[in-house]
Amino acid sequence: MQEIRSSTTRDTILDTAEALFAQQGHDGTSMRQITGVAGVNLASVNYHFGSKESLVQAVLKRRLEVLNSERLRLLDELEAQAQGKPLKPSQIVDAFFGTLLRLAADPAQAGSTFLPLLERTMTDPSDFIRALFAKEYADVLERYRNALFAALPDVPRAEIMWRFQFMLGATSYAIIGTDLLRSVTGWTVDEAEQPDNPELLLPRLMSFLLGGLRSPLPPVSGA
Repeated sequence: MQEIRSSTTRDTILDTAEALFAQQGHDGTSMRQITGVAGVNLASVNYHFGSKESLVQAVLKRRLEVLNSERLRLLDELEAQAQGKPLKPSQIVDAFFGTLLRLAADPAQAGSTFLPLLERTMTDPSDFIRALFAKEYADVLERYRNALFAALPDVPRAEIMWRFQFMLGATSYAIIGTDLLRSVTGWTVDEAEQPDNPELLLPRLMSFLLGGLRSPLPPVSGA
C-alpha cells in the first residue's frame, strides 16, 4: 500500500509540474507553486526527485521516452516491411516528425500540455536540458540519420544534415503556432482557410518538410 501511495504521489507531482512548466516555463515556476497545486509538501518532492533540476528532467524524460520509443517502433516496422530496401523519404519524415504531432494530439499523452511543454523547452538554453535531450535523442537520431542516408544516396550527407536541421526548426515553429507572427506583423487571414485548425497542422507541416527535403541541391560554390 505504501508503494502504491508513493507512486501516486510521484505521478501527481510530475503531472502538476508538467502543467505549470507548460504554462510558465520551469524558470517561472517555483517549488512552492508545485507543492501547493499538487497538495504535497516539499519533503515529498525532495524524496522523489532530490532537486528542481531533477524534477524538470523527470518531467521531460517521461514524455520523451514515449515519443522516441514510438519513433523507433515505427522505424522498425517500416524497415521490416521494406525487407532491406531503402525507405521512402516521406515515410521517414512522417515517422519522425508526424509522430510528435500525433502524440501531442492524444489526450492519453497529456496532449494539452505536451506541445506547450516542448515549445518552452526547445527555446531553453539550460545546459542540463541540452544534456538530457542529447541523451534521450542519441539512439533515435542515429537510426533516422542512417535511414535518410540510405533513402537519399545521391544527396551529400552534409546537405542531409542541414535539411534535417531545417526540418527541426520548422517543426519547432509549427509547435509555437502563428500567434506571435500575427500579433507582430498584423497579418490577417480568412478564417475560412482554418489557420488555427489543429487537424490541419500535420498535413501542412508534412507538405512543407517534404518539399524542403526534396528540393534541388544548391549550386556548388565556385562552379
